[in-house]
Amino acid sequence: MTDATELVVVRHGETVWHAENRYAGSSDVALTEEGVRQAEELARWAATAGLSGVVSSTLSRSARTAAPAGEAAGLPVAADPRLVEQDFGQGEGLTSREMRERLGGARERFELDPLRNPLPGSEDPVKVAERGAAALADAARAHPGGRVLVVAHGTLIRLVLCRLLGMDASRYRRAFPKVGNCRGARLRWTLEDEAGLLGFNEPLEA
Repeated sequence: MTDATELVVVRHGETVWHAENRYAGSSDVALTEEGVRQAEELARWAATAGLSGVVSSTLSRSARTAAPAGEAAGLPVAADPRLVEQDFGQGEGLTSREMRERLGGARERFELDPLRNPLPGSEDPVKVAERGAAALADAARAHPGGRVLVVAHGTLIRLVLCRLLGMDASRYRRAFPKVGNCRGARLRWTLEDEAGLLGFNEPLEA
């Protein structure tokens, strides 16, 4: 078998913290009505996308986004805790402005170099990239030559992309300034465990 696997790695639907851009991280926050609509739109794509697998973060905003897609594709959703978003420590639940007011310069240092200056109490971003990349590798190996939908989180996706593409992860916020809801990255994953980027933040088309 020589065919590569296509991984369609998307961010979950909009959450109740989205409007104020509060950092959800490992916090388990719900989808908005718009987020539910986005999940339904993803399911319509999944119904005709020729998927061979669906994998999701264990956080409810991702699981709730993935469930309709799995049902539409006639596939079970595999839950993988390695796809959970980075824990932002003392930044959890705060906006950027609130962090600047409360964290004593930590937000400013984070903006300059989020890899070497993660928010206080935050999970090591290098470890986030490692576990996320391992989860994608296992998803690809489980479906060689197939097409797999992976529902995860914005920061994890950006960190993993830097790792897979050999980019300086300290630039992840500038290199990938935004990951749209129910959009993300299409990756070509070879049997030699090499990943190539096919598309980013593009509308999904079967």
